[in-house]
Amino acid sequence: MPAGTLYRGREGMWSWVAHRVTGVLIFFFLFVHVLDTALVRVSPEAYDNVVATYKTPIVNVMEYGLVAAILFHALNGLRVIAVDFWSKGPKYQKQMLWTVVGVWVVLMAGAFYPVLQHTLRTLFGS
Repeated sequence: MPAGTLYRGREGMWSWVAHRVTGVLIFFFLFVHVLDTALVRVSPEAYDNVVATYKTPIVNVMEYGLVAAILFHALNGLRVIAVDFWSKGPKYQKQMLWTVVGVWVVLMAGAFYPVLQHTLRTLFGS
């Protein structure tokens, strides 16, 4: 390969990968959500069993992961729009990515207790 043509995995590539992965995870969640909601028409008892499963600590941690995926995907999507439609976007794409990561960390820290309070109370008492 000629020098300079091999992409070395900088921030842009990792944000691209994370954007695709979070998009697939969100799609998978929506698919499962439609299926479990449709289950109520087939068997209300089976639907109640599925909903009871959702009240476990493991699923609650997965919900926190869903919040993380949605927030990152949304914030990074705004960054992608800025890179594509702002004339200086490509020049500042790295700084915008680190801004997105910083805002995402702050929002995830703020979402920690509201999302995980059921699990925290189950594991450590009220």
